[in-house]
Amino acid sequence: MAKKAIHFGGGNIGRGFVAEFLHAAGYEVVFIDVMDNIISALQDSKSYQVTEVSEAGEATKTITNYRAINSKTHEQDVIQEISTADVVTCAVGPNILKFIAPVIAKGIDIRSTPKPLAVIACENMIGGTSTLHGFINDNTDSERLKTLGERAQFANSAIDRIVPAQAPDSGLNVRIEKFYEWVVETAPFGSVGHPDIPAIHWVDHLEPYIERKLFTVNTSHATAAYYGKHAGKKTIAEAMKDSYIRGVVHDVLEETASLIVDKHGIAAQEQQEYVDTIIQRISNPYLEDSVERVGRAPMRKLGRKERFIGPAAQLAERGMKYEALLGSVEMALRFQNVEGDDESVALAKILKENSPLTGLERTHPLFSAVVKVVDQVQSEAKETGQPRI
Repeated sequence: MAKKAIHFGGGNIGRGFVAEFLHAAGYEVVFIDVMDNIISALQDSKSYQVTEVSEAGEATKTITNYRAINSKTHEQDVIQEISTADVVTCAVGPNILKFIAPVIAKGIDIRSTPKPLAVIACENMIGGTSTLHGFINDNTDSERLKTLGERAQFANSAIDRIVPAQAPDSGLNVRIEKFYEWVVETAPFGSVGHPDIPAIHWVDHLEPYIERKLFTVNTSHATAAYYGKHAGKKTIAEAMKDSYIRGVVHDVLEETASLIVDKHGIAAQEQQEYVDTIIQRISNPYLEDSVERVGRAPMRKLGRKERFIGPAAQLAERGMKYEALLGSVEMALRFQNVEGDDESVALAKILKENSPLTGLERTHPLFSAVVKVVDQVQSEAKETGQPRI
């Protein structure tokens, strides 16, 4: 019997990362989205191309065997597809999980297949599938919740692949970094066993991989973006050519590496090799990634468990160095009123009005240090209407 995967989110990550590997594993992929133009393009095309880019050159793969449904206009069709699927994945952004949960819950609720549905959220966040699971629980009848585990299993994942801004005439085709990592926990699948997706690295304990990725890849990428924007750079590669910015990124990753080694017992040499790989990846000039794209959504990136405050808070709790990370926090706070980024506009308004920003507890050892940084940027915003550049 043919294998079927439902994927929510027809964007570049969905088409160029998740669907590529589901397709390679022999799944028919059913894309679900609410964007009319994306769904129409997928419905009108029998295939699209994923071009993997590295310093060694380019390699292009053709993706076929997919369908597309607009959940805004054909919700019942989506529900029916989920009821007979093997896997549900998503790459929609953390803030959208609550909106896709109701239709997933309905699809799970009417399942009658003997094997539970595997649900794997592929989001840049810690515990993305757990968050989605919570929203699905909220949309499931209390009596049916008792047997939900018989119909669906929920596994957290960590994804790592850089998808730069695409050319305006690229259509469905995606240019993407050749390097990737897709790690998923095995425990939720129990005796049933995990889905057969060779690209996934299946692990017993996910947290080390999630934090290593978030606090290395995302932290370094965003640091380069915010310092690059501050220095007038256009792309991440251009920012990383600057010896000062490159040095700052190294300093930041030295701090996060010390946390990863201390907390998760990863060998210092192994982590250093990982750091070196990440530095090389984000410096890749062939990816042509703009600092504005990578830096967008600064308020989310300044979240309590996100790429800056998350590791800095844990370092402070351990009495370890976090000063370089505070520099990244400051530069993120200065990422204001960037065209096309609503969060950067909201950030400017929050700082000007002296509204609370940090999610840290007042008793936390990092709190006062972050407050000093916020106060500095706020004082500039109040004096001049914008932070000093």
